[in-house]
Amino acid sequence: MYWTLELASHLEDAPWPATKEELIDFAFRTGAPLEVVENLQQLENRENEEAFESIEEIWADYPRDDEDFCWNRDEYEL
Repeated sequence: MYWTLELASHLEDAPWPATKEELIDFAFRTGAPLEVVENLQQLENRENEEAFESIEEIWADYPRDDEDFCWNRDEYEL
């Protein structure tokens, strides 16, 4: 299983919190690449179908801040 920013971005609008099966269904319905579905299928099953609260529970390194994108917003503001 591997995640990239492009693959993980397909889950940004997922109905969080969501179970593994709900995320797989969401990926199919929204036309996410097959790699996204395969990555979700490889997630470990949680007890009692416990829901994932956010993408960070799936990919802990998912960038959320501008600093994570390696560019300086101040340089582009007028």
